[in-house]
Amino acid sequence: MSSTTALADARIPANHPFAKHVRKAAGAELADPHRSWTPEDGPLPSLYVSHGGGPMPFENFEWLNPLRKWARSLPKPKAILVVSAHWESAPLSLSAAQPSELVYDFGGFDPLYYTFRYDTPDAAPLVQQVAAMMPDGEQAHEHNRRGLDHGAWVPLKIMYPAADVPVLQLSLPTDDPDKLLKLGERLRPLREQGVLVVGSGHMTHGLPFLTRDQFVANKVPGWSADFDAWAAEALDRGDVAELARFRTAAPGMPFSHPTVEHFTPLFVTLGAATNPTAPVLTKLEGYSVGLSRRSFQAA
Repeated sequence: MSSTTALADARIPANHPFAKHVRKAAGAELADPHRSWTPEDGPLPSLYVSHGGGPMPFENFEWLNPLRKWARSLPKPKAILVVSAHWESAPLSLSAAQPSELVYDFGGFDPLYYTFRYDTPDAAPLVQQVAAMMPDGEQAHEHNRRGLDHGAWVPLKIMYPAADVPVLQLSLPTDDPDKLLKLGERLRPLREQGVLVVGSGHMTHGLPFLTRDQFVANKVPGWSADFDAWAAEALDRGDVAELARFRTAAPGMPFSHPTVEHFTPLFVTLGAATNPTAPVLTKLEGYSVGLSRRSFQAA
């Protein structure tokens, strides 16, 4: 673990769920070190992760345990490339290869979370790999000071708390499913090099339409449940065309996604898969504050 990340984590109260999570992960690593990816493992899957509301996943073992277990079920990647709902930027852009600060793009939470660190190793080699995959005439602009936003660092800090895997963030350049599928396809060869490609969003994200009772008591509104069931069925049968019609075909719209940036990273994930129309493997489901946290991996 990087010294700055370790120092920040040491300041978390000992009884905090994430402090317990870090201790458990460290103990597991000592007993059974996480095996690193090798070419013999074949391509890593691509992931779609529902990243939760701000730092809320740090407080709940129903997020902490499944995400860490998911990470441990895969060989430790050589690097991670993540496309988050919280960085919409065109033309295509890259975060700093080794940013000095995180982006704390949430408000109203415990001040503790604005002290969290996630100082991962230099991702400069991954910058070069991604740049080489861009079509002729296109260049991904590198933002030398931009750190990881919470759609990237919150789930990854839970999955890889040792902060020992290089992480690079790629902007979400469009909300067009076909263009995002093609972007994922361009990134597909990274998986064969031990890079984990992650789309980070939320399977439903209708925050403006949640009542206080639904938010506090995790009561699931019909539009959230209906959208989640529709998406689950389409993913189970590999129906990418149906998923791409989500604006008009999905029940629960537009309440589930009044803006679409939390759903569309899914198309980068599917595009990066070896077979985008194959059924996916669901790794996390259920609801948090009434919103679906369905997450999956695609081979």
